[in-house]
Amino acid sequence: MPNMATNSALPPLPDYTLTPLEPLIPGLPDTLLQALLLIVAYWAVSGFFHLIDVYDLAPSYRLHTPEELTKRNHVSRWEVLREVVIQQIIQTGFAFLLGAIDPIPMKGKEDYDIAVWARRIRIAQQAVPSVLALFGVDSMGLAQKLGSAYPNVSAVLAGGLYDKVQHDAAGALVPAFAGWELLAAKAIYHAGIPAIQFFVGITIIDTWQYFWHRAMHLNKWLYTQFHSRHHRLYVPYAYGALYNHPVEGFILDTLGAGVAYLLTGMTCRQAMWFFTCSTIKTVDDHCGYALPFDPLQHLTSNNATYHDIHHQSWGIKTNFSQPFFTFWDGLLNTKFRGDTSLRYERDRKAMARREEIARKEKEAQPEIKKEEPVMQTVELAPPFEGEDPGASTGEENASKTQDRVLRRSPRKKSLPAPSQSASSFAAPIKELRSRMKSSVHGRASGVMVESGH
Repeated sequence: MPNMATNSALPPLPDYTLTPLEPLIPGLPDTLLQALLLIVAYWAVSGFFHLIDVYDLAPSYRLHTPEELTKRNHVSRWEVLREVVIQQIIQTGFAFLLGAIDPIPMKGKEDYDIAVWARRIRIAQQAVPSVLALFGVDSMGLAQKLGSAYPNVSAVLAGGLYDKVQHDAAGALVPAFAGWELLAAKAIYHAGIPAIQFFVGITIIDTWQYFWHRAMHLNKWLYTQFHSRHHRLYVPYAYGALYNHPVEGFILDTLGAGVAYLLTGMTCRQAMWFFTCSTIKTVDDHCGYALPFDPLQHLTSNNATYHDIHHQSWGIKTNFSQPFFTFWDGLLNTKFRGDTSLRYERDRKAMARREEIARKEKEAQPEIKKEEPVMQTVELAPPFEGEDPGASTGEENASKTQDRVLRRSPRKKSLPAPSQSASSFAAPIKELRSRMKSSVHGRASGVMVESGH
């Protein structure tokens, strides 16, 4: 049975000495390591999905066909790559800024903090008898019955009265923590508190991004100036996750993460885990695949399929939540409720029809062969009978015309006339000459012959 008279005092807290915390990698500050981890995680996961995409390793799990990816997107892959690099430069600079305003990380206080939580557990036990009394349970009598067989249970029922003691630095006997109290305090310190910080951080980021994201769709100026750039990707792919206008990227991603980091009181090493996981989740949401073995696709309902709906013309006013949960979409009724399979199938068929029409138009166009220009000369008719070749200035013009080069028309030549014998042309030529003589030297002789007046 615990000695309830002598063990009412709380165990003392240990002393501690603070020293600077060494970086995880010697010579590389943790702040820089955190920024590098985000970049490495982004491109490692993006590279994995890019290889699957390029070599078509999982065609049955694609959300869109390769033709849709190349035809529907309004931005090239190189432009996306450039904008993502700019976004990561901004993120790295912001990480250095947070590192500059953060206090220097120290170590040496861990045992003290664990003892603080052990004390809180001991204090909480003092309320056990009163709580059990509300339900008609005599905790003190029960503690006496269990004292020898279950000393820790007996101490809890008695309100945290333990007979465990220890020697302090001066050699005096002082109360000590029970083993289970220290184990519980360590679990709270190393797992419970970080879990709460991560959950609160997730809530802050989801809330921040939902309302900013929705505002950029409701406000025309915000959409046209900033957010419309991200929606040039109607068919998202992994490394296009951070393809944003730099202003939008800073507000939604970088600044929102910084607010979550500061409000939750995370350490730099906690931030390494939190933001690296957030980056991987963001890339996975834009991967364009619904892989059954991808754990991130099954943790929450906010996955690649969910976010891909938002990138379609028929779902652009819904599914604003990102990157973790869909709580705000459900609460504010902005979650897409229609049948997505029929709409995706309709888009695929429409794309196939456009491809078929384009192919037929290309086949129907005649192939125009380019011909080399052919040099031709104009053969002049001989002078009329009786006409002085040198009497007219037309001789000089004729010599220039004779050297003129004409370009052959690209039109098809008409079929040559059937050949006729030389004798068949004799009569018409003689008749033509007789007519020309009578015309030129008769009524209209003044046209060709200079007047004698």
